[in-house]
Amino acid sequence: MRIPPKKVPKVKFCAAIFDMDGVIADNMTYHTKAWEKFLQKYSPGLKIGDVSSKYGMTNSDLMGFVLSRKLTPAEVERYGEEKERYYRDLYAADMSPLPGLVEFLREMKAAGMRAVVATSAPRSNVEFLVDGLKLRPLFDAVIHAGHVTRGKPDPEIYLTAASRAGCRPDACVVFEDAMAGIEAARRAAMTVIGVATTFPPEQLAGARLVIKDFREISVARLNELLVK
Repeated sequence: MRIPPKKVPKVKFCAAIFDMDGVIADNMTYHTKAWEKFLQKYSPGLKIGDVSSKYGMTNSDLMGFVLSRKLTPAEVERYGEEKERYYRDLYAADMSPLPGLVEFLREMKAAGMRAVVATSAPRSNVEFLVDGLKLRPLFDAVIHAGHVTRGKPDPEIYLTAASRAGCRPDACVVFEDAMAGIEAARRAAMTVIGVATTFPPEQLAGARLVIKDFREISVARLNELLVK
């Protein structure tokens, strides 16, 4: 059980940036089921492992790979939304935040830290999850696939999030569950904390710390990362 500090310590990080899927919610199993349905329909020769190894990338990057051809923007939108509808239909009844998230976000706000969502997901999924969980008031900004031109592992999305928060990249800490996202955050010169929901801890190489959920982290623990 996560025990909050007796008093809020002086914060050393300017902002925390959160990937969405697999970080603010443990929902990647539902994405996997949605991809399995999509592959069965359009690319039966592909295995789910071929797709899961690329989690963290945008639908624009993934769909060309899955369908083995260059897609027009309209096709990316159409195929992407079909897959995302499968996911939303599967997850709607089970939607919940990762344990400790809400409490940690409130502790961050009390300490003066900013909080930003930075996800490769489309806007429709952000509205489904962030708004569905009523989390938007706890975030200072939300960045999704429509705000960037290059997907993870390119650092653009995290640099955009830092800019929106008004923070230097090296004053930001990122919570990520996938290898592409960890690489993107490291390329942005940010501290990375892995969240072991989608992949086991040993696969989250490059993260300074790995947690199971937000009951294992606090502002005081974040500050310790800066002095090690």
